[in-house]
Amino acid sequence: MSIIFIRHGETLLNAARTIQPADTPLAPRGLAQAEHMAARVRALKPAAILASDMPRAWQTAEAISRQTGLHPVSTDLLWERNFGDLRGVSHDSLSFNAMEMLEAPANGESMADFHARITQALAFAASHRACIDGPLIVVSHGLVIKALLENNVDLGPHALPERIGNTSLTIISAQSPHRAELVNCTAHLVGTGLAEGEHSLSGG
Repeated sequence: MSIIFIRHGETLLNAARTIQPADTPLAPRGLAQAEHMAARVRALKPAAILASDMPRAWQTAEAISRQTGLHPVSTDLLWERNFGDLRGVSHDSLSFNAMEMLEAPANGESMADFHARITQALAFAASHRACIDGPLIVVSHGLVIKALLENNVDLGPHALPERIGNTSLTIISAQSPHRAELVNCTAHLVGTGLAEGEHSLSGG
């Protein structure tokens, strides 16, 4: 009884440490990462896919769809945090860490509103998982998965990652109280030359 959360593949703006517009697609490396991840996921015999429909997440979900024959279902509850007018800005040009700001950027989303939405997203995913016979794949974004782990999941022996890797798998129990079974695993990228750079921006 598991829910498998997956971060999307790498984008050019991840690698450039730029806060991303909503319509940012995967980079060629991200597409290749997604194919390796999808082959791993296929072996887990998933029963359904939920996904953010932001292009970088949806393209990642499509890679799983090609490997499994499952058709992704979209929900905006899984969107990355909305950084409003900071989208398109180099993160390193700012005098603060935008990923950790509590207040809402202009035309964006506050940390409190974002965390409340992620709690809703988990409840939605858990209700979906209860209706299927097999693991549920949920394709989303770095800050979404980090917020999920920080606020809604018993990590047990696992540490809260500083960053969530591109195409990483995080597996939690499907029923409340949710417990972490695997956190931020990118074993499918080992030896491929596709592991993300440690300075790539995780989120935004």
